[in-house]
Amino acid sequence: MTERQAQILAAIIEQYAEIASPVGSVTLAKLFGVSSATIRSEMAKLEEAGLIKAPHTSAGRIPTDKGYRMYVNTLTAAEMADTPKLTRGARAIDARVSSHTSRADRAIRGAVDSLVELTHNLGLATIGDELYLNGIGNLFSQPEFLIGDHAQQVARLLDNLEPWLREAAPNEPLNVYIGAENPVGKTSGSTLIISKFRSPFSDQSYIGVLGPTRQDYARTMRLVSHAGTKLEEML
Repeated sequence: MTERQAQILAAIIEQYAEIASPVGSVTLAKLFGVSSATIRSEMAKLEEAGLIKAPHTSAGRIPTDKGYRMYVNTLTAAEMADTPKLTRGARAIDARVSSHTSRADRAIRGAVDSLVELTHNLGLATIGDELYLNGIGNLFSQPEFLIGDHAQQVARLLDNLEPWLREAAPNEPLNVYIGAENPVGKTSGSTLIISKFRSPFSDQSYIGVLGPTRQDYARTMRLVSHAGTKLEEML
């Protein structure tokens, strides 16, 4: 993939996350200062590579799971650096967690609630053998989950998430499961982003969010990672 194709893929992902509509060549041509024909040629190559696709009812393009995965894998260290202590979102998480240092369960719930408010996704965390969820209304109000059987697939994923986490015990500090990469609900069109942290309940505690694959990945991943780090520091 050329540098310009990578930039166009990133632009499609970021525009689609913002507007929830397929992204067309005219929009991208204005963004890159080139002709629509040039953009269409590059988009054709991205589509050929399976990184974007055209919904049946639109001339624009949306990312595929493969496109999202490539984008997530190429987020730079600078984009993912844990500097959110300087950001409003991270400060909100810090304040919520710090107000419950004497009760680990409340601190974890507080961090989840902050993630719900900041990302507009469903927030989740393991507290002992319990899976704490908040923000289900956020999740099912997303346009992706108003059609087809996506909502049923998401519900199936949630039903099986706690036992899967216990059995699989993902071992990376930050784990991102995009679309079909999810353990169940593979056609749900959702992304699970979870951070592992040590808590009084377990060395394998998890906090994260579940939302549509249409995400602001860099920001959401930073916030989830920061929440896990902060909880481990405080607890």
